[in-house]
Amino acid sequence: MDSELNTLLPPRFLFRFGVAIRPKKPIWGPKGVTLDESYALPDLATLDSATPSSEPRFADVRMAWAPEGLAFTVSVREKQQPLWCRDGRQEDSDGLQVWIDTRATHNIHRASKFCHRLVFLPTGGGRADAEPLADQLLIPRARENARPVRPRELQAVSKVVKDGYDLAAFIPGSALTGFDPSGHPRLGFNYAVIDRERGTQTFASGPGLPYDEDPSCWATLAMVGE
Repeated sequence: MDSELNTLLPPRFLFRFGVAIRPKKPIWGPKGVTLDESYALPDLATLDSATPSSEPRFADVRMAWAPEGLAFTVSVREKQQPLWCRDGRQEDSDGLQVWIDTRATHNIHRASKFCHRLVFLPTGGGRADAEPLADQLLIPRARENARPVRPRELQAVSKVVKDGYDLAAFIPGSALTGFDPSGHPRLGFNYAVIDRERGTQTFASGPGLPYDEDPSCWATLAMVGE
């Protein structure tokens, strides 16, 4: 029975991960943010590499924190098809989705008011849908929804190239209910980089598990000092 269970569950789901993220000053500017390799999030999915359901790995994802909020960069290359980003289909569009629990409460299965789901697309906004787009998404089956994010509170900057894109995103602390790096330095966290051509790349747990709605499927991030 145990061997059967281990076959059905991705190996990374059998562990509780804690990952340190580093501070960055300044955390954001008119051109976004640049994060070097020391800010790269580890590839936890390498634990799943021997399983048939292992995910494609095609995106470089980096993250930093500051008292003002959280910043991310995503770089995708080797695409053969154009980007597919639609304001009316944000959940299915090419881009970055993040799930954040500012209380890192991993023993609940339905999201609380401290849980957030945010989306950042390299295109799909502005005139002719050519500008980056940032928005808030609802978490299915949430026990309580997070506070609605104000218009233009989330920030995104992108550069589209021939075979992919670079995306920088910023979530101000004001957009995250309960964000308190000094009092609560741990976050529940997962991401999904969606690409209609390349597939879906996730962090803590991927397809086959309800990571889009269940905070117990998310990893722990620790906002550490220098």
